[in-house]
Amino acid sequence: MTHVAATDYHDIVQVEDPRVSPDGTRVAFVRKVPRDGESYEQTVYVVPTDGSEDPRRLTIAEGDDSQPRWSPDGDRLAFVSTRGAEDDRPQLWVLPLGGGEAERITDVPGGVSGIEWLSLIHISEREDGIDVGLDGEEYERETPDPRVVDRLVYRQHERYRDGTVAHIYVADVEGEGGDAASSDRVERLTDGELDHVSPAWRDDETLYLGVKYPQGEVEPDDSVVIDIQSVDLDSDDRDLSDVTRTTCWGLVMDVASDGRVAYGHTPEERLSMRSSDIRVYDPETDETTTPTENLDRTVDLSGFEWGPSEEFVYFLTPDEGHYVSRRVRGDAAEEPELLADEGHATGLSVDGDAGDPVVAYAKSEWDHRGDVFSFRDGEETRLTEVNADYLAGVDVGEPEELWFESDSREVQGWVLTPPEFDDESRDEDETYPLVAEIHGGPHAMWTASGSMWHEYQLLAARGYVVFWSNPRGSTGYGEAFTTAIESDWGDVTMTDVMNGVEAVCERDYVDESNAFVTGGSFGGFMTGWIAGHTDFFAGAVAQRGVFDLSSFYGSTDAFKLIEGDFDSAPWEDPEFLWEQSPVAYADEVTTPTLVMHADNDFRVPVNNGEMFYLFMKKNGVETRLVRYPREGHELSRSGEPAHVVDRLERTVRWFDGYSEHHDAPKALERGDDGLSAAADDENETEGGDENEDDR
Repeated sequence: MTHVAATDYHDIVQVEDPRVSPDGTRVAFVRKVPRDGESYEQTVYVVPTDGSEDPRRLTIAEGDDSQPRWSPDGDRLAFVSTRGAEDDRPQLWVLPLGGGEAERITDVPGGVSGIEWLSLIHISEREDGIDVGLDGEEYERETPDPRVVDRLVYRQHERYRDGTVAHIYVADVEGEGGDAASSDRVERLTDGELDHVSPAWRDDETLYLGVKYPQGEVEPDDSVVIDIQSVDLDSDDRDLSDVTRTTCWGLVMDVASDGRVAYGHTPEERLSMRSSDIRVYDPETDETTTPTENLDRTVDLSGFEWGPSEEFVYFLTPDEGHYVSRRVRGDAAEEPELLADEGHATGLSVDGDAGDPVVAYAKSEWDHRGDVFSFRDGEETRLTEVNADYLAGVDVGEPEELWFESDSREVQGWVLTPPEFDDESRDEDETYPLVAEIHGGPHAMWTASGSMWHEYQLLAARGYVVFWSNPRGSTGYGEAFTTAIESDWGDVTMTDVMNGVEAVCERDYVDESNAFVTGGSFGGFMTGWIAGHTDFFAGAVAQRGVFDLSSFYGSTDAFKLIEGDFDSAPWEDPEFLWEQSPVAYADEVTTPTLVMHADNDFRVPVNNGEMFYLFMKKNGVETRLVRYPREGHELSRSGEPAHVVDRLERTVRWFDGYSEHHDAPKALERGDDGLSAAADDENETEGGDENEDDR
C-alpha cells in the first residue's frame, strides 16, 4: 500500500449528473477523469439501477460530454458535447440507444446548456442573425476592444458577458426541419434584452421559464425577484403568460403535467443567510404551499424533481455533516420524509413507475471520492466503483467525528490522523503537526468526504493530523446557526474554529506548536483574519480569499452577499466594512502566509489576493503570491488538472517548510523543487516520461 499523493489526482475518477431512465431501469451519468495536465476526459456511461451489471460507456472519448438527458420513451439520449469543435462551444447531440452514431443537432455560436427533453430545448447566448445556427460557416466571436460595460453584472464563470443574454430555443431532434446541425432545426422562443432561464416542460405544448424584470428603478442584476412564466408553443404569438413569482439566487423549478410548479424560494430580506424552501404553486386553485416550511434545513437548490406519481417532490438537504435525500408531498399534507441519510449526495434524479420510483444520486463517503447510487423501496444500492483499482493500492484513513462546545453551542468537526498513526503503540513523546481546514461559503457545509476527500487524505499522508469543522454560519444545523455570523464573519467563526483546534490539541499526540491553517474563498477570508488576530499558527495558506469587503463588493458578481450578511454597502458604512476585513489587520500578521488566487476568478477577483499579499509584504511578513492563469473560483474542484495538483503541492510545501516534523527547507528557498509541474517540464526537455508518477 502506498500513501495518497497530490499527483494521484490524475488517476481519480469523478461521477456527475446521474439521470434515471423513464422506466427506472437505468442511470446515465458523466464519468470525468483528467486527460492530461490541461483537460479532462468526460464521457457518458449507463448502468442498471439494480446494480446487476457494470457501467457501460455510451459516448466516445472525443471532446467533453455532459448533461445526459433521456427521451420520454427512453430510446434516445441527448447530451451536450464539444466533440468536433475547433473551440469550446458545446453543442446538442442525440444518441439512439438501439444502435447507430450520435447526431449533432445544433451548430449555434453561443453554445448550448440546460437541455431538457420533449421537443428538446436549450439555452444559448443570442448572436444577431446567426443565433439559431451557423450552417457550416466559420465564426469566431470577437473580443471587444475596448470593452464597454453597461450591465451591473458583466462577467461570470471565468468569462465576460460582452452584451450576450440567455434565451430559450427549441430544437427539432426528429430531423424534419432540415439537415443535421442546420439552422432550420432550431427556433428561438424568447426575445429581448433580458435573460430567460431555467426552462421546464409542463407538456409538449407548454413551457415554463424564468425571467428577471426590472423592479421599478432596480435593474435585473440588482434584484433577486424572478417571474415564472409560461409559453404555449401552439399559439401564434408565443406571448409569455405570468404564472407566479419567487425570490432566490437562481431559479430551480420542475413542473407537473397538471401545471403545478415546484420552485425554489428564499426570503428576500437578508437573502444570503436565509434558508431556502420548496414552494408549490397550483394554477387551478391559485394557491401556494411551502411543504418544507417546518424542516429547518435549507433545500439544496442545485436541483429537485417531481416523482413519477407527481405527488412527491424529491430533493437534497445538508444535515449535520451529511447531504441527505428527502421527499415531501406537494400539497404539504405531511412533513418531509427522510430517504438516504448518510454520506455526501449530489445531483439527485428520480423516475420510473409511479408506484415504485427510483432515485439516483452521486455520493461520496469517507472511503471513496464518489460513485453512483440508487434508492428504491427503502433500499440503497451502490451502482459503481469507479476508483476501485486506485483505492486498492493506497492507504485511506477514516475520519473521526468530533463535537465540541463553542460559546455554549455544539459544533461538529472531524479529525483525520496519518496512515501510520496508532495511538496504542506509539511512543509517549511521538506527536504530529496539525492542519486546520476552513470551508468557503460562508453558508456551506463540509462532510467527511465530498470534493475535499483527496486533500484531507493527502495532508494526512504527509504526516499531518487534519481537522475540519462546520462553524457557525454553516448550513445543515438550522437557520439560527447559519445567521449567527450576521455582520461578524471574523470573530464568530474564529471563535468556533479555535475552540475546535483547542479541543484537538488537547490530544497528547497533537503538537500544538506546529499547527497550520488554510481555506479557500470564505475559508481564505478566515485564514487571513486568523493570521491577523493570533500568532498561534506556524504557517498559513490563504486561497482565493475575500480579504477586503469593499473591493470585493465592487468587483464581484456576488455583491448581494455583503448586502445580505452585513446589511451594508461600502458607501453606507465604509469604516465598518474595513474593520470586518482581513486586510485591516495585515500589519499585525506575523504568520508566514502563502496567498493563492486564480486570474479569471470573477466571484472573488484577484485584486483581493494582490491587496492582502502586498500589505503583508510591506509589513515584512514571509509571504508569496501564486496566481493561476485561465482559472476561476472553482480552481480547487475543477481547475486544469496540473493546476489542481500544483495547488496541493504548494500547500504542503509551505507547511512542510515551517514544520519541525518535516526535514524540508522553506518554500521561499526551494525554487521549483518538489513541484511535479517542474519535474514534467524537465522530463519533456530530457525526453523523459511526462506522465511519470512521483508517488
